[in-house]
Amino acid sequence: MTTAEFIREYRERDIRQLALQANRFPDVDMPYALDQIQGWQIARRKLPKWAACDGVIFPPHLSMEQCSSEPTAQYKLNLAMEWTTLNSELSTQNCRRQQFKTQNSKIKTSTRMTDLTGGFGVDFSFTSCAFAAATYVERNEQLCHIVEHNLPLLGLNNATVVCADAVEYLSTVEPQTMLFLDPARRDEHGAKTVMLADCTPDVVQLLPKLLEKSRFTMLKLSPMLDWHKAVDDLQGTVREVHIVSVGGECKELLLVLSKVVESELKVYCADLSTASDTSSLFVYTPGSSAPVVNSKLKTQNSKFVHEPNASIMKAGCFDELAAAYGVSPVSRNSHLFLSDEPVEDFPGRSFVVERVTTMNKGELRKALAGVEKANIATRNFPLTVAELRKRLKIKDGGDVYIFATTTAEGEHVLLISRKYR
Repeated sequence: MTTAEFIREYRERDIRQLALQANRFPDVDMPYALDQIQGWQIARRKLPKWAACDGVIFPPHLSMEQCSSEPTAQYKLNLAMEWTTLNSELSTQNCRRQQFKTQNSKIKTSTRMTDLTGGFGVDFSFTSCAFAAATYVERNEQLCHIVEHNLPLLGLNNATVVCADAVEYLSTVEPQTMLFLDPARRDEHGAKTVMLADCTPDVVQLLPKLLEKSRFTMLKLSPMLDWHKAVDDLQGTVREVHIVSVGGECKELLLVLSKVVESELKVYCADLSTASDTSSLFVYTPGSSAPVVNSKLKTQNSKFVHEPNASIMKAGCFDELAAAYGVSPVSRNSHLFLSDEPVEDFPGRSFVVERVTTMNKGELRKALAGVEKANIATRNFPLTVAELRKRLKIKDGGDVYIFATTTAEGEHVLLISRKYR
């Protein structure tokens, strides 16, 4: 059995068990085979289109774990397409809420992009579809060979692979429609970094050259980064901030830079799903809404409670959210919102409030009668989830949701709810 045959036949097996059986397959390059099987198994979850493509070579485990997922890569393609074809008949809303299929007729022959930090090439394989010509740049020679092998298999024939240092290549590259950078977020010891100044290459230092060499630059940054500080560090060149979550978990922070001032800074809070019809997008201009200090609704009498998605939480745009959807905050720091009517398109989760109780023992006993399991979340509350669960003597799970929070009047309450949508 050849190595390729082994990979195809055993790719759904547990790699740990396969490693123990290595002696049974003397003709198989087992380390390579196990890397490929593990890579395929990760790709099946993160990159199903890649996993379905025969012959694709996967990089070592760390590169696979760090690479973009298919939904986030697709989002970057949508974003690149919008910035490249600003006069397109496609609206911003339609482009971001639906999976966009690039058509050659919509790509101007003069457009070109360069990805200066190519990595495994997932983002490049998607964003390059928005351009007539694209260049992948990566200083790791092994990754360059892998990407050079994979791109034709993925049907990408407009791409050039260059093994070079990003900073050195930037100084020689011709002006581009778009430059893309995903700066390394690990230091020389392998520890994660989240500050823009600690990433490699140093985007702030490269800023003049990036603006000179591109119509716009897209930066992919850690979701742990403080986007307000990043905008300040980049000296007024950021036109759009995109906070991207997948399935409720914040995954990426994207910044679009341009020297052409076309509008006010916009922040896009996107929560993506593998099913495009369940994705949500909230767009706002920072500082566009007056602060909402007090709740219009009393917590005790509210019918619905709304929990913002991860992108909204990262953005911190609670005043803008309340103004846009007509909901009222439980309190200034609780980050939960109330309404008397359903809010069908709220960017997050909505729950029907069945009962509200204080922490009084008698009230708790009555409100929680018959509740043996519940999903508990604490927001602006003096106890942790574990501490509260122990006090309430309730197991995890079920279809009851308990939000422990503090009202605008400073009262600690539990909102006992069931999912609305």
